Amino acid sequence: MNLEPGATGASPLTRIIDAALQRDGGWLPFDRFMALALYAPGLGYYANASRKFGHMPASGSDFVTAPELTPLFGRALANQVGEALARTGTREVWEFGAGSGALALQLLDALGDRIERYRIVDLSGTLRERQQQTLAGHAGKVEWLSELPETLRGVVVGNEVLDAMPVQLLVRTAGRWFERGVVRQGDGFGWEDRPTTLRPPVEIEGGHDYLTEIHPQAEAFVATLADRLEQGAAFFIDYGFPESEYYHPQRHMGTVMCHRGHRADGDPLADVGEKDITAHVNFTGIALAGQDAGLQVLGYCSQARFLLNVGILPLMERATVAERAMAARLIHEHEMGELFKVVGFTAGEAWEAAGFGEGDRSHAL
Repeated sequence: MNLEPGATGASPLTRIIDAALQRDGGWLPFDRFMALALYAPGLGYYANASRKFGHMPASGSDFVTAPELTPLFGRALANQVGEALARTGTREVWEFGAGSGALALQLLDALGDRIERYRIVDLSGTLRERQQQTLAGHAGKVEWLSELPETLRGVVVGNEVLDAMPVQLLVRTAGRWFERGVVRQGDGFGWEDRPTTLRPPVEIEGGHDYLTEIHPQAEAFVATLADRLEQGAAFFIDYGFPESEYYHPQRHMGTVMCHRGHRADGDPLADVGEKDITAHVNFTGIALAGQDAGLQVLGYCSQARFLLNVGILPLMERATVAERAMAARLIHEHEMGELFKVVGFTAGEAWEAAGFGEGDRSHAL
């Protein structure tokens, strides 16, 4: 079935997508389209020169993440990272998708000599240049890689990295399941649904039409990380839900969303390469992927509870009024505090990690 196209024009990136469509018989599953839209070398959203991260649209940015909101985020997280370094007997931090470099700077400043080497794995050359400028004061400790190494030891952090991993779209229409893909329609891209044997990980109650995502790439990433993490721990912070909430019968419109100029829209087929495309994280799938590959889950909780557990309140007490206002956005339920979650893993023997000391929801995964 064909659906309404998104408006787009010819550009180098859309020509690359057109070539991929031609090679695949005129239909691309959404995860492949999303991968090209975000990561095509030099052209995809995360590979081009647009600013992306910042407080306000006037800066030319599209969205703000916690480390850009306030350095108190990284300083609080540093308490957990420092504990994990000590518990696992490691001295390296690995960050995936380091954005502007703000979080790396906050962790390096806070942890000092407890970090021997800070390694950033990032696909974006333009973001790497920005990170190098931000981290110039720690140049002797920081190293950049473009892919996951064969083995690693240390503490892994990923803030808003899982949500940017390509997802597949599944749609139930009149009781039948289809995979939603992308086709060319006139001067734009449009949707086309094809029958599939793929299913969400749980049965969706009811017979109503239903759109959702599955996350094989994010889960494969965590499984690969688990296989290669010889010693250490990992903490991922992102927006999402446990499986029971993610695939709730009432969540029938999916979670794919785009961000541009600090505004959100639901059309990933328009302005391709000029805006971010994300999907919420199924934290149950992430936890199971890590567990099945040999990691132990340290905990899972809301970002608010995690930051409170690792000492953000004492940091706020010593901050200015303006800084407190920004930090409050990280923990207020109606802002980032409840929507964002944190999941922690370890490759060795589990311990009672500070970040999950109160409010652990691992039982809900």
